[in-house]
Amino acid sequence: MSKRPRVFVTRQIPQPGLDKISEYYEVDLWPEYTPPPYEVLLSKAKEYDALVTLLTDKIDCNLLKESQPKLRIVAQYAVGFDNIDLECATKYGVYVTNTPGVLTEAVADFTWGLILAITRRIVEADAFVRSGEWYSKKTGWHPLMMLGFEVNGKTLGIIGMGRIGRAVAERAKGFKMKILYYDAYRLPPEMEEKLGAEYVPLETLLKESDIVSIHVPLTKETYHLISEKELMMMKPTAYLINTARGKVVDTEALVKALKEKWIAGAALDVFEEEPLPPDHPLTKLDNVVLAPHAASATTETRTKMAMLVAENLIAFLKGEVPPTLVNKDVVKVRKPGFD
Repeated sequence: MSKRPRVFVTRQIPQPGLDKISEYYEVDLWPEYTPPPYEVLLSKAKEYDALVTLLTDKIDCNLLKESQPKLRIVAQYAVGFDNIDLECATKYGVYVTNTPGVLTEAVADFTWGLILAITRRIVEADAFVRSGEWYSKKTGWHPLMMLGFEVNGKTLGIIGMGRIGRAVAERAKGFKMKILYYDAYRLPPEMEEKLGAEYVPLETLLKESDIVSIHVPLTKETYHLISEKELMMMKPTAYLINTARGKVVDTEALVKALKEKWIAGAALDVFEEEPLPPDHPLTKLDNVVLAPHAASATTETRTKMAMLVAENLIAFLKGEVPPTLVNKDVVKVRKPGFD
């Protein structure tokens, strides 16, 4: 390719990543805070050699088909890629990359932030002070005021023991917790020993854990993995934490569980509907902590994600297999590069 390839970036990402991409590509950046409409995305896909996408961008088979023979790579600015039709991308020789690894520590930290926020009622306590209710009580301290749940020595159940699940388990050591985990694939014995984690069936994990934290990707198998049946297995004193994907949890069942006190509470960073409407039933409950899909939201992590997007695009341009290629079989269909 004599001219520099063109890439359409569907949202503003940290500038260091854009600067790096701009050294090799002609960059067209979508200027709005909100995502481009599907019609715009489809039009751009037909005109550009590469796309940089987010989870909210629908990269379906129609778009991938209609964008041929122009579009060659979709560089996803996220770990997840359930918004992209991978099978169709491979069929048409479109490379798909993501940004794993670089956000592990930030998400694990945030998960623990949610655990402490819900179990120790930190959000409630903040509102208690700001609303004037504390002042109206006319006492600065009371033995029964804002009683919470102590995590030290309790049982943590981790659903999904990938990078983030393992990082969450590492942090649990500081709280002297018993760690149970469930995953489609069991860890090697030496890793289980290092983490102090015990592999158990999902049912056992739900029944025995005081805190259940979800760290699985969204697939056909994990859609509504936690629904009414699973929530009813949990202890009435237990808490559910989700920083994975909203659709892994059946929202309607969770609202019912929280209202009827099947479980003590939940802390959620992801939802089946995003952004969450202000009148959603979850926003009316005081035994849930809500965050706006912000688990990876640190300056350091989001910049690392942008730089990894750049690395993938640059490697592809040079005719190399991108470092975090998702649909690995695509190399059998088409070699990397724009020639």
